Amino acid sequence: MIKNYFQKRNLNITDKILAFDFTLLFLVFLLGLISLFAMYSSEQGAFSYHTQSHLYRFTIFFLFFIFISFLNINYIYKSAYIFYIFILILLFAVDSFGVTSSGSKRWISLFFINLQPSELMKISLIVFLARYYNKIPSQNVNSIKHIFIPFISFMIPVYLVVKQPDLGTAVLIAISGLIVIWLTGFRLKYFLYSFFVLICLIPVGISFLKPYQKSRILTFLNPERDPLGAGYQIIQSKIAVGSGGIFGKGFLQGSQSYLDYLPEKHTDFIFTLFSEEFGFIGSLFLLIIYALIIYRISKIGSQSRNNFARLFCFGFAAAFFVYVTVNMSMVLGLLPIVGAPLPIMSYGGSSMLAIMTGLGIVMSCKIHRQEEVL
Repeated sequence: MIKNYFQKRNLNITDKILAFDFTLLFLVFLLGLISLFAMYSSEQGAFSYHTQSHLYRFTIFFLFFIFISFLNINYIYKSAYIFYIFILILLFAVDSFGVTSSGSKRWISLFFINLQPSELMKISLIVFLARYYNKIPSQNVNSIKHIFIPFISFMIPVYLVVKQPDLGTAVLIAISGLIVIWLTGFRLKYFLYSFFVLICLIPVGISFLKPYQKSRILTFLNPERDPLGAGYQIIQSKIAVGSGGIFGKGFLQGSQSYLDYLPEKHTDFIFTLFSEEFGFIGSLFLLIIYALIIYRISKIGSQSRNNFARLFCFGFAAAFFVYVTVNMSMVLGLLPIVGAPLPIMSYGGSSMLAIMTGLGIVMSCKIHRQEEVL
């Protein structure tokens, strides 16, 4: 049965390999290679736990990315609802059986990995909405009937993730859903009305924030209010980025990271470490790689015949852009600190699995770009 999904519409394995977007494949591999050097540097030039784990994960998930690429787009289309429901069940399971770390219950133990379902929800929601809107005429997307289900589909996971608590990931999930809805032709005025209502509800929302979340907002507005406490991380991050200058201090020469002034440098703040060592030029090079990946994903979407592939590719490209922008803005002090890993670069299995799954679906869209989903 599985064989039928790999061989459909007269495409054999060789045809599918030749249909790969090798530019995208190379860019993802290059980004993974850079991330390994950055992880090696974060452990002060030692091939220790984080570097080894990151290497194993990237290798396995890169192969998984290729595996997903070979799946027929119709199989992915038909599995969209199942994928979403499965991740939603895992989110509910986190509340009862989740693993608690640093005061948050975000992970569920699968023996070989502590999985963070909220990361996978970012991708499954895009797949779900792409299928839901696939056969809905653009003139009908603004009807109440076709607004209710998408609204519920991202509000339930957002609520569950906020409860963990993980406000940053909840916001990214909501943005992922709203992006796909906007791409369907949803009227801009409804977004503006909703935005106005949200602005009015900010005072109410602040009252529900936990103390550490309020502290992050105050620290974002004025890091110097607590330079040795809540503001320490962002202050050190800015110092590290600024000290990198134009060309950087050199590989393994970052003083902020080597002297342990920079906490969490292997996770959400990996860009800070990279900027200190490779400077503005290195940071620009990294940004170009991300920009090219987003461009290739969008181009694949524009070349696809079916609406499902177009919606997913454009939605994933926009969401990918948001993930990169939020992380880099966060470490530069332009946004409050939230749990937003830098795609592929940051340490974390769930985030990398989610991104590689999304890239695999994009590659499947490329290979089967001439097919219609049934």
